[in-house]
Amino acid sequence: MAEAYIIDALRTPVGRRNGGLAAVHPADLGAHVLSALMSRSDVDPAEVEDVVFGCLDAVGPQAGDIARTCWLAAGLPEEVPGVTVDRQCGSSQQAVHFAAQGVMSGTQDLVVAGGVQNMSQIPIAFASRQAGEPLGLTEGPFLGSKGWQARYGDSPVNQFHGAQLIAEKWGISREDMERFALRSHQRAVRAIDEGRFERELVPFGAVTTDEGPRRDTTLEKMATLAPVLPEGTITAACSSQVSDGAAAMLIASERAVHEHGLTPRARIHHLSVRGEDPIRMLSAPIPATAYALKKTGMSIDDMDLVEINEAFAPVVLAWLKETGADPARVNVNGGAIALGHPLGATGVKLMTTLLHELERTGGRYGLQTMCEGGGQANVTIIERL
Repeated sequence: MAEAYIIDALRTPVGRRNGGLAAVHPADLGAHVLSALMSRSDVDPAEVEDVVFGCLDAVGPQAGDIARTCWLAAGLPEEVPGVTVDRQCGSSQQAVHFAAQGVMSGTQDLVVAGGVQNMSQIPIAFASRQAGEPLGLTEGPFLGSKGWQARYGDSPVNQFHGAQLIAEKWGISREDMERFALRSHQRAVRAIDEGRFERELVPFGAVTTDEGPRRDTTLEKMATLAPVLPEGTITAACSSQVSDGAAAMLIASERAVHEHGLTPRARIHHLSVRGEDPIRMLSAPIPATAYALKKTGMSIDDMDLVEINEAFAPVVLAWLKETGADPARVNVNGGAIALGHPLGATGVKLMTTLLHELERTGGRYGLQTMCEGGGQANVTIIERL
């Protein structure tokens, strides 16, 4: 099978809710990173065959095929099309999969994959509701589905409920989660101070670095927060931050590499996606990782670095328990609890960081996975070249 190579990958800083990127139109966020990607890649933009972007809650300024809108807003060639993908939080990781599959099939040579989300302008369905009122069968996408109700009953369908179920199933205490959250902030602050993100960032005006990490947070402060759900243990401190941002990468075939004189930085070694219980929702990275390792004949110890999205602390802690991965190799520069989770952009954002950190440390293999609505999870393994 033909290879798919990562030529370059960039991201904007992640803005916190109502922060420095809140007023930016999503198309302009995406356009900003696309312009930088094409400029730095030194490829004729007209040679790009498709732009695949992740975005969910595609309403308002994010509607109308935001991938196409971002490309055009960047002033790039009109003959290049775009398509928008919604696999919930894994949308832009799936965009990478679709882009790589196009290249690996031999039908495409140059594809841009990326994602964008402005959550300050368009909150996710649960975020727009009062805490303690979970999105369930009485409203939202499940309303009126007799098949869904026959299969899953009246179980609440929302991420906070799923995170709580994971904490209970894997015996993860609130204290465990808060220690993990504190470590995420500490690692993120260290990464910023050491300049680890500088090569991957495209500053947007006055926003030159990620706004989310809290230097002054402590376990004592976290302990004062009320749980999101009654009788629960999940608090805002153990959850990913509402955020704004965009990210993009250029995927190329071997033919394109030679024709355009490109220097690949990594290759896509493996890609897959799996699903499980949509009520628990967020534990799918566990079976998805097992599936990916079985298919590749690799072990978790073969992975020099891992990025698993910190949608909630118990997602990562349960995954660590099940996989036996070394925590010192996982989310080494912090995760979404500290750095934020701009839903549709997070997949490529994480892969951008994974690529740059493999280069910084000299690692060879990196694995990325993330939980997604509907009880799904993508897994991508990249090999640094």
